[in-house]
Amino acid sequence: MAGYVEPYKRKLQKEMASFIKDPPFGMVLDIAKAEENINVWIIFMKGLEGTLYAEEEFQLQFIFGSNYPFEPPEVTFVGQNIPVHPHVYSNGHICLSILADDWSPALSIHSLCVSIFSMLSSCKEKRRPDGDLRYLQMGVINPREVKWQFHDNDV
Repeated sequence: MAGYVEPYKRKLQKEMASFIKDPPFGMVLDIAKAEENINVWIIFMKGLEGTLYAEEEFQLQFIFGSNYPFEPPEVTFVGQNIPVHPHVYSNGHICLSILADDWSPALSIHSLCVSIFSMLSSCKEKRRPDGDLRYLQMGVINPREVKWQFHDNDV
């Protein structure tokens, strides 16, 4: 069937166009990489002035499965600079409810980025999550396979 595009890929193409046209503050999509493989996005993020992460630069990797948007993407920090944050493990995995139990197909990549940016911007103390070393020793590759316990909304 020539010209057929899977529905989730059409959704990603629309979200990419929207993201490029109106990116969240402090974020830039690696367009070439996303066009090469629509299932994997790299988003560059710069910390907000006046926060613990001011001027720091991070990379977020989004991996989309064929059930997107009915299932959340796998979102991790990658690269040389993983933020030191109570909800970000040393391997880049992010403990954030909307990436797991609180995911909704109504959420967009834009809204996920704003939530992650807000999570970093509101942080009061740079530290790793309790149990960071133990989590790393478990060897979890895909954070979507983890049953997270969300109990700390004050970070």
